[in-house]
Amino acid sequence: MSGDRSVPCETVPHDALPPDPFAGDPDDPARAIADPDDDIGPPMADEERAELLTDLSDLAVYQALLEPRGIKGVVVDCSECQEPHYHDWALLRASLEQLLNDGRMRPHEPAFDPDPGAYVSWEYCRGFADGVTATESAR
Repeated sequence: MSGDRSVPCETVPHDALPPDPFAGDPDDPARAIADPDDDIGPPMADEERAELLTDLSDLAVYQALLEPRGIKGVVVDCSECQEPHYHDWALLRASLEQLLNDGRMRPHEPAFDPDPGAYVSWEYCRGFADGVTATESAR
C-alpha cells in the first residue's frame, strides 16, 4: 500500500464487544481452529510420517497422470458431515505437508462450486496409476 494510511489501533474493552453467539455451545465451529501454541499431543510416530511421505509421493504421480486428463483433484467422503469434500491438487498437497510439518491440518476454505466430474477418489487414483504401470510393463 502506498503512503502511510495506517489507523491508530485502539483497544476495545471486552465488555463492549457483542456477545459470542456460540458461547457454551459444544458444537462451536471455532473449536476447530486451534491456537498454534496449544499442546497438540504426542509427536507423530515414524510409521505415520512414512505413510504421509508415501501419500505425498503418490499424490505427485496421480497429479502427473490425471491433471492432463482434466481431473482437478481428489474427492473425499467426510464421515463427520456426510458430504463430499473436493480438494484441488495443490490444496491436498499443502494439507498433507502441513500435517507432516505441524502434526495437524488447519481448516481451509472448501472448493467453490466444484464440478464433481472433475474430482476422483484416492482409490480411483491408485487404480489408474496401477493400470498405467501394468500397461507400461506389458510393452
